[in-house]
Amino acid sequence: MKRKLPRVIALLAVAAGAAAAWWYDVPARLGWTRADDARLTLYGNVDIRQVQLGFRVGGRIAEMLVDEGDRVKAGQDMARLDAQPYQDALEAAEAQVASQKANLAKLEAGPREAEIAQARALLAERSFDRTNAEQALERARRLRATGAVSEAAFDQAQAARDMAAARVESAQEALHLLEEGSRKEDIAAARASLQEAEANLAGARTSLEDTVLHAPADGVVLSRVREPGAIVSPGDTAYVLSLDDPVWVRTYVEEPDLGRVFPGLDVEVITDTAPDKPYRGRVGFVSPVAEFTPKSVETPELRTDLVYRLRVVVEQPDTGLRQGMPVSVRLPEDAGTATSAVD
Repeated sequence: MKRKLPRVIALLAVAAGAAAAWWYDVPARLGWTRADDARLTLYGNVDIRQVQLGFRVGGRIAEMLVDEGDRVKAGQDMARLDAQPYQDALEAAEAQVASQKANLAKLEAGPREAEIAQARALLAERSFDRTNAEQALERARRLRATGAVSEAAFDQAQAARDMAAARVESAQEALHLLEEGSRKEDIAAARASLQEAEANLAGARTSLEDTVLHAPADGVVLSRVREPGAIVSPGDTAYVLSLDDPVWVRTYVEEPDLGRVFPGLDVEVITDTAPDKPYRGRVGFVSPVAEFTPKSVETPELRTDLVYRLRVVVEQPDTGLRQGMPVSVRLPEDAGTATSAVD
């Protein structure tokens, strides 16, 4: 019995050491940070925005000015359509505006003095005709009493007098219309027609400007999808552009360390290529929803652990950061402290 006692003591010592090692390693396996290692490191990938560029109008491509791999600046011309159809439409719209302006000016100015004078002269002429017709009717009435004029001739004289009177009334109304000038409703309609023509002109100018494709921001051309001579519809992709800014890092944090991360927190972004030259970044988004660790994240934690997605915006990025590149995100030492759920 005394011989077995040292073996039992040795086994108990080994077991105690293993238990102590396991217990010491719990925070590391669960992603917690011990007091002597206050800087939390997260792992993620670079996420660079890409944009598919196309014309807002359709037509035949005349020029493709950049190629894959070329760097472009914001506002730089990248492609052009055949602009002749849109130039013709612009000229037609300009002519329509000129026509509507002339029509509105005519209505606002009203009739000319010569037109009014002509209407007055016509009224005077019709008045003389009415006077002659009335005199002829009076003579026919007197001669009818003596039987010198037939009933038919008298009726004709009376009809001629009535027609002359109607002509005088018509000429009088025409003169009144000219003297009153254009109706306000006609002027309002002419103004509306002019506004419509001006809107069509603005649309024609915009369409002509849209025959040139500009770079929306600084970036690198990833794909050149079309070639000169191709017929494209509005919205068809001509280029795929990778933007220089913003550059994000998509990373994840476990629930025990969630309290150490918040929007606006300054962090360091470290690449494997230049670990001694970290980039400055800032946490821009913390997901309110937990999810399972995605397979693309390289972490020592179990894949089934629930994590929260972060978006870190990199300040002053350069070509050293590429789409999908794995990086490390290191939090500052004063970014809270981790706590264990083990009592």
